[in-house]
Amino acid sequence: MPCEGCMEGDNVSTGATMEFLLLGFSELLRLRILLFLTFLIVHLLTLAGNMMIFMAVVMEPSHPPMLFFLCQLSAIELCYTLVIVPKALLSLVAADGSTISFLGCAAQMHLFVALGGAECFLLAAMSYDRYVAICQPLRYAALMSEGLCLRLALTCALAASAVALALTVAVFRLPFCRSRRIDHFFCDVPAVLHLACTQSYSPELPLLAACVLLLLLPFLLILASYGRLAVALLRVTSAGGRGKAVSTCISHLAVTLLHYGCATFIYIRPKSSYSPARDKVVSLVYTNVTPLMYPLIYSLRNKEIRGILRKMLRRKKIAQVN
Repeated sequence: MPCEGCMEGDNVSTGATMEFLLLGFSELLRLRILLFLTFLIVHLLTLAGNMMIFMAVVMEPSHPPMLFFLCQLSAIELCYTLVIVPKALLSLVAADGSTISFLGCAAQMHLFVALGGAECFLLAAMSYDRYVAICQPLRYAALMSEGLCLRLALTCALAASAVALALTVAVFRLPFCRSRRIDHFFCDVPAVLHLACTQSYSPELPLLAACVLLLLLPFLLILASYGRLAVALLRVTSAGGRGKAVSTCISHLAVTLLHYGCATFIYIRPKSSYSPARDKVVSLVYTNVTPLMYPLIYSLRNKEIRGILRKMLRRKKIAQVN
């Protein structure tokens, strides 16, 4: 049911001139400088960490499947932060928030959902890689061929982009109220849906479908891989062998729990429980802290990454001496 103050005409026809106002953290004016410096430092550290892992894997002559997927994950995190953080920093500079165009908001939402969905599918592919490496080591090279890894990475990107495009189109076809003030620091789906001039739950159906495809489906695949892996580990009699197998999965499990924990809290819930202040805090962790944690987790837990980074530092020292 449309409400008073809805935009006249179709959103598509006004998209060229319509703008949204991202309020950001306008309620924390006294902490703007502190928040800006904190966000900037975290953003630069995130870019440096993910770029370091990305370059380390790219420069390595051999590319085992796990390193290939880790390179893709770092690339996603780099794009992820570049889509969100610069606009968030701009909203902190402007006391009353920053404006974003209709098309710019739609593009930001599409890229954010597509990159987040691609990461979910990629985590599922990485869990399958761990299952094959531990449960079928003799067939690992044949099963996880370079061609299969490329196809999996391409499928992850295309599937997530298609779902994100359908969700973005569904959201921005809704009538929006005239205020057009988004109480967030980026065009997140729940925050934009909150502006829709409708009293029904039908606008939430595309978000629910996207959650099923981008969150629930990959999560079930991850559970299936680790379920079969757990059954296989129960048959291992050696405690040392079981511990070694588990240690290779800890990094992936930690990243999966971080990613799905925040995403589930934000997106899998009814519109009536929407809380702008709470959502901004969780989104802050989701878009700034977790991308910084990923390179730390993998660089500390992955022996191959540590070895590659040591070789990079050694080559750099040799180059400096020469």
